[in-house]
Amino acid sequence: MSLARYRYLVVEGPIGAGKTSLAKRLAAHLGADMLMESAADNPFLPRFYQDPKRYALATQLHFLFDRMRQVKELAQGDLFRSTLVADFLLDKDKLFAQLNLDEDEYQLYRRVFDDLSLHAPAPDLVLYLQAPVEVLQARIRQRGIDYERGMSADYLRRLAALYSEFFHHYEAAPVLMVNSENLNFVTQTEDFELLLERMDKMRGAREFFSKGSA
Repeated sequence: MSLARYRYLVVEGPIGAGKTSLAKRLAAHLGADMLMESAADNPFLPRFYQDPKRYALATQLHFLFDRMRQVKELAQGDLFRSTLVADFLLDKDKLFAQLNLDEDEYQLYRRVFDDLSLHAPAPDLVLYLQAPVEVLQARIRQRGIDYERGMSADYLRRLAALYSEFFHHYEAAPVLMVNSENLNFVTQTEDFELLLERMDKMRGAREFFSKGSA
């Protein structure tokens, strides 16, 4: 098995899908550098969950500036000095803006996004993790972040729908859609190895993987 053709891997999915955990294990397995979202460093995020309308724009702009900074460093550096695994795709940033901002705020956000917009290198592969809303909720509860506890099923359902629509039309890179409902890539070595095998076999622009389909 050789995954050498994947020099830039992105793991994506809605909150609770397990993208950061999988990205970390992939990076460790491949000896890769990591590009990670820094949700814990966003001072507006806990306040957003308490008062979404008041803090949505500040929260979104903080994430945008941080992601843009990392992508700028990526674009200016030598991407191919080593394998890189990221737990976010810059192109999906607008999904949260669409979900959380009112129309005037969204138009302001779009102006900022367009002014800052950089052409990030396209990934060699995107792993798009999917799971039912009930599974996402259970995983969010399990990780025990206080300000996430009040996240509603409706919010997760709308977010998951935006992700599904986004990746239905996404063509910038190959996408392996992963049904992660019955997969645990952190503690189950067999599940992780099944995924690696499926990545190795992938040849199309958009393929699907779930347990039993490798």
